[in-house]
Amino acid sequence: MELTRRDAIAALSAVGVAGGALAVSQSDGSDTSEGGDPTPTPTASEEEPGLSDHDLDTAVAVAEAIYPSAVENVEGFVTDFLRGRVADDPERATEIGETVSYLDDYVATWYDVDGYRSLPPETRAEVFEDMNANTVDPEPEGGDVQRVRYYLINDLLFALYASPTGGELVGIENPQGHPGGTASYQRGPRPQK
Repeated sequence: MELTRRDAIAALSAVGVAGGALAVSQSDGSDTSEGGDPTPTPTASEEEPGLSDHDLDTAVAVAEAIYPSAVENVEGFVTDFLRGRVADDPERATEIGETVSYLDDYVATWYDVDGYRSLPPETRAEVFEDMNANTVDPEPEGGDVQRVRYYLINDLLFALYASPTGGELVGIENPQGHPGGTASYQRGPRPQK
């Protein structure tokens, strides 16, 4: 199942980011008009406000560790989602950056590698079990592990399952924010099998 830019926009809408589509379309310097191909548009700055390339690459590595293997185009989806998520929220970008720094320091100490992205793919998910990020309560103002759970794990999982493709993956035909068209509410209830 391939995640698309539309999935990222739907996920941004689900988290309440106003203008998510505009933020995503401007994030890569292209304008996707209706039915057309992306055309380059000038950007005010070549550098992304808020999130560094390292932050985005680390978030992609986290998503690859926690997303189901059936999902494709994780990098594009996560990058679009996070750029839109922090476009009007520089404080959130700072929090994500600090959380990525903590995660990098943690794996440098315990796994003797240079950052989370340097870990082999099969080890990345184990890191969250080792630090108890898979069981701790997510808290934006909590301890470092709670912040890893809140800003990286939960946010990326919510984005996936709030998108139409991610929702379909787990059997949610019409996730919140995705109406599904007139046919979805005009048909009667389906009999239970």
